Amino acid sequence: MAPATERSTSTATDLPINLDDEKLVELAEKFDLSVHLVKLLIHEPFFSTLLRRMSKRKTDTIPTAGVTVRNAEFILYWNAKFLASLESIRVRGLLKHECYHLIFKHCTSRKQDPHKLWNWATDLAINSLIDKRELPEGGLRPGQPLDLSKIEDPDQLEKWKKVSDLIESLPLGEASEWYMTQLQKDKEVGKTIQGEDGGEGGVFMDDHDGWGDLSDEERQIAEGKLKKALRDAVKRCDRNGQWGSVSADLRETLRLMVDDSIDWKKVIQSFCGRSQRANKARTHRRVNRKYPYIHPGVKRGHSASVAIYIDQSGSVGDDDLALLFGCLNKLGKMTQFTLFPFDYSIDEENAVEWRKGQRVPPKRTRCGGTSFHAVETHVKEKGGKFDGHIILTDGEAGDPGPSVQRRCWVIIPGRELMFSPHPNDIVVRMERHGSSD
Repeated sequence: MAPATERSTSTATDLPINLDDEKLVELAEKFDLSVHLVKLLIHEPFFSTLLRRMSKRKTDTIPTAGVTVRNAEFILYWNAKFLASLESIRVRGLLKHECYHLIFKHCTSRKQDPHKLWNWATDLAINSLIDKRELPEGGLRPGQPLDLSKIEDPDQLEKWKKVSDLIESLPLGEASEWYMTQLQKDKEVGKTIQGEDGGEGGVFMDDHDGWGDLSDEERQIAEGKLKKALRDAVKRCDRNGQWGSVSADLRETLRLMVDDSIDWKKVIQSFCGRSQRANKARTHRRVNRKYPYIHPGVKRGHSASVAIYIDQSGSVGDDDLALLFGCLNKLGKMTQFTLFPFDYSIDEENAVEWRKGQRVPPKRTRCGGTSFHAVETHVKEKGGKFDGHIILTDGEAGDPGPSVQRRCWVIIPGRELMFSPHPNDIVVRMERHGSSD
């Protein structure tokens, strides 16, 4: 298993290695993972792109290989003895297996109980997508019986035979949740897998140690970075027309997972428009419908006052400000914006009121760390002064929770909001090209 200090580790199958120790040590010393990464680049460009985002660390602390999320960094641990015992094609399958755990958020999602059944369910779903010739012998795969040759106890053999029959009866291509349901239907099967009957419940699989141990903020940041990595991989493969073994159906699923194809400028304009409020004024130029010519009528105008909070982190540049204000400049004259620079606090002294046609004011007034909590505290303090607020940011800070008013996250090009937005939030990802003015 991975060290106790690491988090969210997924491991591949723990298989017996049929090589004498001396020979295995010799092969492990000569084993070069980079050779297999180059082959993956040639044959599997999608997975190769993801693997380039991972730190790769050789270790003896786990028996096979595993992906860990630590401080929002993806780390691939690999055991040289185990990988040296595999054929090249099976090393490729093992690397794909670990990538799939990241793609489907098995490492970052909350732990499901019973956790060992969930480990099996995720492996059944993932290994459905990998050619069985690429999987290490003995790995879990729907439609394929388990290797029971190492079990000598007749009672245990009988129990594991029942588990094997169930795995062999399962179809390929189902989701992890579906396999989880099938494994839970027979309580005896579940107990055998979990080792609750005194048998070797983990004889076929390592635990995916640490799944679900991430804090909410760590999970949000990690999943945000993962989505960006997936988007880059999908765009690269679509641009080159090379996906390797990724099926057409899975390609569409991946495209949907990263698709943000919306007209971001119209979304911002719609947000500001919906934030408008009606202003009433009495006038004798309008006829009062209820009391005509007795009382003055009502004249209604519409205006909006929107606060714009500008993230002062170095990744938010002047060109990003120009991009946003180029969009806002198309709004009507009745929309007024108040700009607030912020880092870990709000810079009230350098707040600027901005209307259509004005130049974008100078941006840089702070250089500290980013806190969205400071923004929400400021919004509450201002009460009903503003009808909504926009946060221009790179998205790299913790979740401030739901807002008391309409909120629009405007994410600069190439970045992601590192947590799931709340129901009333609007998230806009700016683009430098591809949207007409």
